[in-house]
This record gives sequence, C-alpha cells and structure tokens, in this order.
Amino acid sequence: MSLTGAVPSPQLKLDVEKTAVETTVHCTGRITSSTAESLKTTVRPLIPDAKRIVIDLTNVSFLDSSGLGTIVGFWVSAKKANCQLKLANANQRIMDLFLMSNLAPIFEGRSEYLGATPD
Repeated sequence: MSLTGAVPSPQLKLDVEKTAVETTVHCTGRITSSTAESLKTTVRPLIPDAKRIVIDLTNVSFLDSSGLGTIVGFWVSAKKANCQLKLANANQRIMDLFLMSNLAPIFEGRSEYLGATPD
C-alpha cells in the first residue's frame, strides 16, 4: 500500500492510495466549482488502469452541483472503461444531495452504497 500524489488546493486536498485491489482517492475539504478541476485532474487518469476506484468523502464538508456533476462524469467514464466507481463515507448532507437529485441509484441502485456517516 502506497500513497502517491497529492494535489494542493486551498479548499480541497487529495491523496491517492493505490493497492493491488483498488485505488482510493481521499478527499479533504470542499468539492465545488473552484475545486472540481483538481479532482478531475487527479481521478480521470486513474480510470483506465484501475478496476475499482473509491472516492473517500470522509473529510468532505461540502459538495455543490459542480462537484456532483464531476462525480457523475467519473461514473460515466468508469463504466465505459469497465472500472467500478464507489463513493465512501459521505456525510448526511452529501447523501441527501445524491438522493434529492435522483443520482443515488447510479451507485448500484442503493443509497447505502454511499456509506453515510453522521454529521
């Protein structure tokens, strides 16, 4: 298990952890229109070589519509590349955003797949 790459941003920190089984992107901060590009720059190159990518939202305090769109874009790209995309440890607000926008079903049709944690 090794940590590779970190994209600095005043509002979003990203750490990539690769194992033989999956690649996990640990996010810390806010995923917004001003930080979505750094998330894209980090995650998109991982998709072709990974069988499973986990976006760990444990330390994400806020996700706006741009962040939501970015994650949906990852899901579409991952599906085309036969890569499984998982979201992990979303707080209740983020989970509610996916539920209200009717996007929770894209993650295997189960809202619990988002792995909600208490606020």
